[in-house]
Amino acid sequence: MLKFIKTNFTLLIIALIIFTSCGVYKFNDVSVDPNLKTIKINYIENRAPYVNPQLSPNLTERVRQKIVNQTRLSLTNNDNAHLVVTGEIRDYSLSTTGISDKQEVTNRLTVAVHIIVNNQLANTKQEYDISRNFEFSASLSLQQAENQLLDEMVRNLTDDIFNRMFSNW
Repeated sequence: MLKFIKTNFTLLIIALIIFTSCGVYKFNDVSVDPNLKTIKINYIENRAPYVNPQLSPNLTERVRQKIVNQTRLSLTNNDNAHLVVTGEIRDYSLSTTGISDKQEVTNRLTVAVHIIVNNQLANTKQEYDISRNFEFSASLSLQQAENQLLDEMVRNLTDDIFNRMFSNW
């Protein structure tokens, strides 16, 4: 009995050390100033030299949905919102990343987005640059790769934008 108590006590101490000293991190922890109530998210313009016509509307809508679903902020179209977010896709480029036997085997699609968050309550402005690479087989055309990667691109870019805005990643 004494051995059982000693073992459980040791496990309890180890668990307490792990959870109190290292902290428990969640990827969805958000930090929003309690004074902020409203947010306006403008359409994310695509100003890259090559334009994927599906990316801007999908990215804008996904960012809006994520913020509404994971914060207590209310989405508005009012220019007097507490936070006003603007953004633009600045890079959408293709490069070769893998060559085997003098032939392309993988290509990379790079997407970069510039985000500006204007906090009108604090009269501050923060700017972020987010960039992601998406690899795909060189046997696919760019249009085929875009169709396969669109959801992944939108999801990953949305997560990066959200985390930079609210989780300070």
